[in-house]
Amino acid sequence: MRIIVVIFVSLILYSCCYGFSAIKRNKPIRDERLMHSLKSSSLKVKRDLKEQTQKQETLASFWRNEALKKLKTQLNKKINTNIAKNVIIFLGDGMSLSTITASRIYAGQRLKKSGEEYSLSFENFPYTALSKTYCVDKQTADSACSATAYLTGVKTNYGTIGVTAKVNKNDCQASLDKENRLTSIMQWAQKAGKSTGIVTTTRVTHASPAGTYAKTANRDWESDFDMNNFTDTKECSDIAKQLVTECPGNKLNVIFGGGRRKFLSENIIENDARGERLDGRDLIDEWLQHQKSPTAHYVSNRTELLALDYSKIDHIMGLFADSHLEYNLNNDNDEPSLKEMTLAAIEILKKNDKGFVLFVEGGKIDLAHHDNMAHLALDETAEFDKAIQSAVKITDEKDTLIVVTADHSHTMTLSGYSHRGRDILGFNTEISDMDSMPYLTLSYANGPSAEKKRQVNEEDMKNVGYQYPSLIPMLYETHGGDDVPIYARGPYSHLFEGVLEQNTIPHFIAYASCISNGATACD
Repeated sequence: MRIIVVIFVSLILYSCCYGFSAIKRNKPIRDERLMHSLKSSSLKVKRDLKEQTQKQETLASFWRNEALKKLKTQLNKKINTNIAKNVIIFLGDGMSLSTITASRIYAGQRLKKSGEEYSLSFENFPYTALSKTYCVDKQTADSACSATAYLTGVKTNYGTIGVTAKVNKNDCQASLDKENRLTSIMQWAQKAGKSTGIVTTTRVTHASPAGTYAKTANRDWESDFDMNNFTDTKECSDIAKQLVTECPGNKLNVIFGGGRRKFLSENIIENDARGERLDGRDLIDEWLQHQKSPTAHYVSNRTELLALDYSKIDHIMGLFADSHLEYNLNNDNDEPSLKEMTLAAIEILKKNDKGFVLFVEGGKIDLAHHDNMAHLALDETAEFDKAIQSAVKITDEKDTLIVVTADHSHTMTLSGYSHRGRDILGFNTEISDMDSMPYLTLSYANGPSAEKKRQVNEEDMKNVGYQYPSLIPMLYETHGGDDVPIYARGPYSHLFEGVLEQNTIPHFIAYASCISNGATACD
């Protein structure tokens, strides 16, 4: 008995000194030092990025001075309570926080900077917030339910646009019930006498721009061809038809984007592409007939757009592609850039003394992410920023509220412990401490590239459409459910602070611009 007691006491003392894990010999010891260990790659790259770290950054005074500059800026902020005569909503489709970070580095490195210290123009806006993007029925949003939230002020179901959550996807009948149909910020603006417009790099019937004017139980019902196997096209109108024949779409002053085939009959060929409509209608011609004005124009390419005298135009439709516009890096200059379309839209809309509301979407950020094409996604974000810069330059912060946000996130991440200035599109400084293989800084949680071998080389990555690695195989990469940022400048931009439900965005804008049926700054 004495021997048993001695052994028991010895075990207690041993475990107190060394922990119970010392007794459980089959469980490996958790060494947290390995979480941040660095195993450098011997891979040679063109950029030796250690040398790009600025000498000034080694000085404590540099960081203190930078912080004091920012402190001074914050202390000197003045709340702008003017009425917002003009409003521009910039929507980066799928522009997650990781996309913004990577695009910031990408844009900075294109200017021969290290990149990390660079800022996209909208990151310098005085007010920021986070937006919660979930749908009524889904943790992770699509562009349809999110567009309904940030354009009508009401959250709804996945895949539906401009209708309440009482409408399930594909339920045509429920979408026709007046109680289930929502009004958008464009209708509010038009009622207040303002000019309105939409600009996008996707089809103008795609989910995000459609949120400004459409009411549909399925975001994919862009034409009657798309609806044919789902519902009676005589009961519910397709999105293209709504844009041309129903309010507020038929009252928009500016419509710029792609999607020509959604408006043309299958018997019509324009710009070497055939339409797809089954009803035999030419909605482009119908739009022109509806306007009944010499100040209304239709254009189909960049040359036609840039040749116009905008002072003589009140209504314009520009459909520059059969489907979506090309990625910026693949554009042969036949299509206008997002910046050019934005500038043209503002020039046309600003003639209204009562002001305007403009929606601008960088839509191909999202499409690139869905294909795991990180290079294209970052470049589209940089192009989106150029459009924002151009708008800031030709508008006045005193009377123009500019809000920049995203509809949802994506699964792209930046990982590893790369040296400062390392090419954001390239290999990480470190290699895997499990298999000693190099890996890229950018990768996705899921997507079509998951089936590919992990070995890559610099030749592969010279292709701007290179698909960055993903973990879970999917036909298309999915959205992410994390919050997205909101950046704001101009009248009442201070309302955009904290963590907000996405549907608060149009209510704040309507308050600032006095176009709400509820409380406004004009009260």
